[in-house]
Amino acid sequence: MRVTLLGTGDTTGTPTVGCDCDTCAAARERGVERTRFSVHVENERTGESLLIDASPDFRYQFLTRDVPLPDAALVTHVHFDHLDGLGNAYRVFDELPVYAADEVDPATGESVADTIRRKYDYLDRITVRDRTPLEPFRACGFDLTLVPVDHPPLLCYGLAVEDPETGAKLSLSGDTSYGIPRESRDALRDPDLLLADAIVPASLCEYHPAGGKHRDEDGVPRTFGSKHMTREGALSLADELRAAEVRLVHTAHFYPVEEAFAEPLAVDGETFAL
Repeated sequence: MRVTLLGTGDTTGTPTVGCDCDTCAAARERGVERTRFSVHVENERTGESLLIDASPDFRYQFLTRDVPLPDAALVTHVHFDHLDGLGNAYRVFDELPVYAADEVDPATGESVADTIRRKYDYLDRITVRDRTPLEPFRACGFDLTLVPVDHPPLLCYGLAVEDPETGAKLSLSGDTSYGIPRESRDALRDPDLLLADAIVPASLCEYHPAGGKHRDEDGVPRTFGSKHMTREGALSLADELRAAEVRLVHTAHFYPVEEAFAEPLAVDGETFAL
């Protein structure tokens, strides 16, 4: 299993357009980027590859990274920074199966799969394939399990990717607070690599109108506001899940510059052989 981090940023990415903060300036100086979130997983046994989330930066990511176009895609939720890259399927693919959850979201009245089907009804290259959360299914030679997480107000899912022959495992927290259900944590447990949402350090919770929650025994918030984990929350999750390696993703340019490029924060283009 070869994992390539195509996009490791939040909804605005780093550098952020029109921003001259120290962190964005340092990213430009270093020549690094955190484009909108997307992960490429290649099955070197079968020659197939899976795209996890379709970033609006799809075209740029595939032009700048040495990875093949995917044989299938999976979308974790319907926020634009994870979905809107599917428009790139036009004239690029003959066919692209897109896997998504079949659970109806009370906030929208439709499932993630239904939203994709409706929004991209003009793209005959896309075939949406509904899948039930917590029920494993096979795609690109991998066993995939969508797991419910906590990203209000919409339903959102993390993902476990396992190679049934080698036993290699990749887990993604998805966009989530620290309040991931126990059954989902069990499905994500013991990964060789965990990609964990860590939008900002816990120190920034004091600036959020909702503050922070899911505090640890020392009072450090593991959730920023209500929708995303803090860096400290993501690292706590990695410990609980017994992750062999963790990379922090979906990070914002609000990280102070002296912390923004420190381990284990990821940047675009990192690759891992599992």
